[in-house]
Amino acid sequence: MLPDLPDHLDRMLTRLKLTAIRDQLDSLLDEAGRRELTIREALTMLCEREIARKDQRRIEMSFGLARFPFHRDLTGFDYAAQPSIDRGQIRDLATGRFIANGEAVLLLGPPGVGKTHLAVAIGREAIVAGYTVLFVPATTLVATLAKAHTEGRLEEKLTHYAKPKLLIVDELGYLPFEPDAAHLFFQLVSRRYERGALLVTSNRAVGEWGTVFGDPVVATAILDRMLHHSHVVTIRGESYRLREKRRSGLLQKAAPPQDNTNVQPKMEGGSSS
Repeated sequence: MLPDLPDHLDRMLTRLKLTAIRDQLDSLLDEAGRRELTIREALTMLCEREIARKDQRRIEMSFGLARFPFHRDLTGFDYAAQPSIDRGQIRDLATGRFIANGEAVLLLGPPGVGKTHLAVAIGREAIVAGYTVLFVPATTLVATLAKAHTEGRLEEKLTHYAKPKLLIVDELGYLPFEPDAAHLFFQLVSRRYERGALLVTSNRAVGEWGTVFGDPVVATAILDRMLHHSHVVTIRGESYRLREKRRSGLLQKAAPPQDNTNVQPKMEGGSSS
């Protein structure tokens, strides 16, 4: 007795995990007929739809695993409000070449100028391009490493944070590190050096990182590795939040600062591309 062909085909497609073809088979075959596709062309179309479904599921799952704090993309970034940013440089970073090369990106500038927005947007583009990404606030990262060190699980956590192709560390410098935390961060940077890309946002110039880490020697060692292959984006604009409040009349416009060079990165010992 011949098997029920539709059911038999459904079971085979399920076993092969070709679920997109299985779920859309009738409509796909109708489309192939309307377009008068050859068998080879129809098979190509079926495979393309299957790959598209798998890619979409991978992207959605990766977005969740990345732990982004919100949804931001590059099309929603207001470049007009931040004219100091080179759009071409951001577009180049969004291609993911720096990730393939295991390089570092530093987004520097005062609070509210869009550093985290850009970090999330670049991270999302990286996921679409096929890279694994993890987003973590600097305070959370350091606290997790410190706890793991106390519990004898430091190697496990270093491996966890070294695994993604791109690690995004947000808001480095807003709070000073606890004693010995700089050494733990140095171990992570060393683990990822030239093997995994690192994107860091900070409101402090790199020349101030000795204060952030509480140890100028360790800070120098960290910067030596991070700046060796680096891309630095320095934003000198006004906070979006403060600008909106000023427009609504809640704040008076502040006098222009005398000198805003405190967010300029010092590049001794490193190169910027």
